[in-house]
Amino acid sequence: MPLTAYDVDRFEASRPRLEAIAYRLLGSAGEAEDAVQETFLRWHAADVDNIEVPEAWLTKVLTNLCLNQLASARARRERYVGQWLPEPLLAGDPMLGPADTAEQRESVSYAVLILMERLSPNERAVYVLREAFEYPHREIAHILDITEATSQQIFHRAKKHVADGKARTEIDEAAARRIIEEFLTAATSGRIEPLVRLLTEDAIAIGDGGGKVPARAKPFEGAVAVAKFLWGLFKPSQAKRALIGGAPEVYPWTANGDPAIVVTVDGRVVGVMCLEVTAEGITAFRSQVNPDKLERASARWAAADHGEPLFNAS
Repeated sequence: MPLTAYDVDRFEASRPRLEAIAYRLLGSAGEAEDAVQETFLRWHAADVDNIEVPEAWLTKVLTNLCLNQLASARARRERYVGQWLPEPLLAGDPMLGPADTAEQRESVSYAVLILMERLSPNERAVYVLREAFEYPHREIAHILDITEATSQQIFHRAKKHVADGKARTEIDEAAARRIIEEFLTAATSGRIEPLVRLLTEDAIAIGDGGGKVPARAKPFEGAVAVAKFLWGLFKPSQAKRALIGGAPEVYPWTANGDPAIVVTVDGRVVGVMCLEVTAEGITAFRSQVNPDKLERASARWAAADHGEPLFNAS
C-alpha cells in the first residue's frame, strides 16, 4: 500500500533526529543521509498502520542499518589512503542534533567522534543513544535486542573508554574566535616560538586528504614538530595556491562545537581544521581536506552569513 501524505509527514518529522543519530554512529554526513533514506524505504514497505510507536520503529531500523554499515566501514578504513577523520559539520548544521546539555554537545565533538572509533558497533550505538539522545536503557535494549542490564553495562564500558581520552574544555563562540585569532596571529608571525607557547607538549596534527589532496600519512607529534608544520602550512606560496585552485580565504568558525578554521577558495570550502582545546593549551589540530568530505560544508557555507575573512592568503 502506498504511503499517505500523513505517513510521509510522520517520517519527515523524524528525519532530523534520525540523521543526527546516523551521523554520530557513522562519522559521515553522506553515509548518514543514505542510511536515513534506506530507513524511509523500509518505512515505505512496512504496514505502517500497525506500527504502534513509529519513532521507536524508525530508530530501531536506522540503528541496525548503521551497525551493519559500521562493520563494513571498518574494513574500508583499513584500506583508506592516509589518516581517516570524520566529516566535519559546520556550526548551525541540523545534523549536529541536540545541544542542550554538555553531554549532547560533547558527543558530537570531533575529538569524541574519533574516540568512538575505538568502540565496538554495539558500544557506539548504546553510547550515542543514551548520551546524546537520552534514550532509556529499556528502549535501547529493545532497539539492539539485548537486555536492559546488558545495555547499562555496555554504556558504562563505552563511557569509560571515551572518558579515558583527553579532557575537552567547553568554550563559547566568542572564546572560540579569540583562540583562533590568537593561533592565526602566531601561525603567521614568521616564528615558531609563539606557536609553541600555545600548544601542549604532546600536541598532534593530523590531516585527512583521502588520497585526493596531499596529506602526511603519519601525524606530527610534539609541540615543536606541530609548530613547524603549522608555520609552513600557513606560509603563502604560489605552489599552494596552484594546488587548491586559487587564493585561500581564512575564517574563524566552529565545527562540531569546536573552534575551527575554515579555508575557502572562491566560496568553496577546501579545508576545515578543528582545534582541540584543553586547560593546558591546544592539544590537537585535525584537518579535513578530502573534497569528498567537504561537500556538505561547502553547501552550508554558501548559505551562511560568514562575513569577511580574517585574512586572505593571496
